[in-house]
Amino acid sequence: MQPFEKYLLQNEYRKLEKLGDRLAKADTIIDWERFRPIVRDLYRNDTELGGRPNQDEVVMVKILVLQQWYGLSDEEAEREAVDRLSFRRFLGYPDTVPDSTTIWLFREQLAKTGKDKVIWAELQRQLEGKGLRVRKGVAQDASFITADPGQSPSKPRGEEASTRRSRDGDWAKRKGGSVFGYKVHVKTDLDSGLVRAVEATPASVHDSRVDLSEPGEVVYRDKGYFGVEPRGYDATMRRGVRGHPLGVWGRLRNARIGSRRRPVERVFAVLKRVFRSGHVLVTSLPRVRVKMVFSCVCFDLLRLCSLGFVR
Repeated sequence: MQPFEKYLLQNEYRKLEKLGDRLAKADTIIDWERFRPIVRDLYRNDTELGGRPNQDEVVMVKILVLQQWYGLSDEEAEREAVDRLSFRRFLGYPDTVPDSTTIWLFREQLAKTGKDKVIWAELQRQLEGKGLRVRKGVAQDASFITADPGQSPSKPRGEEASTRRSRDGDWAKRKGGSVFGYKVHVKTDLDSGLVRAVEATPASVHDSRVDLSEPGEVVYRDKGYFGVEPRGYDATMRRGVRGHPLGVWGRLRNARIGSRRRPVERVFAVLKRVFRSGHVLVTSLPRVRVKMVFSCVCFDLLRLCSLGFVR
């Protein structure tokens, strides 16, 4: 971008800045340059054979953040990144904005290589560098992420499916009927409210089969995890079983745990209502995981803004 063009955009952005821009605040919270070496080796045109010039690695990571923050498709992300001043500023006024195909290919490479997990781990290292360590405990829970089945539940799925819509998604029963899709599992720090771990599974996987706790952590969980020991210290709500009904002390214990783990519900509310991540159109579990990871990155950035971690 020519210096004069950049000056004009920055001058126009100042008018918007006076009205408030959460993206500008989020941009200063973490060191985006640390993500560059993580995704650099996804590109293959730095050999003597040459190839099409790369997009900036940090721009590619940031545009996936924008996409999940505003619930945009690849085409919408490209269009809005060209049209909106706040997007251009967040991306650093790049000379070229990645097109929809480039965005799709980059996200696909993250899904295939598992680099999204490395990006998430780097974010957590930066949070700990700010002194945001787990102290009082964590809360774990899961929530359904719906998807389009594309066929009736009686037809085959997986590799035998006649439609890619149902490649990795699955059916699960819940109150009020059945749901098709996936589950997102999160672990939230009770001190800061930040998401510290995230995983995605097919909807049929029971909550208790995913343990995100670490040894030494006190993990608060609802009755769906009853009977399964976590790696951390167990603070799971109990339920009555045949011949052993839940007594007064058990109900009081559940009430205390319920009040402690309740903030984790806010994560799902923000993911689904603010970031519109409650329904996915992607067709495989690795792709869903990438979307959930970046949705949780958005949540943590938003939460850090609320906590005052803005330079």
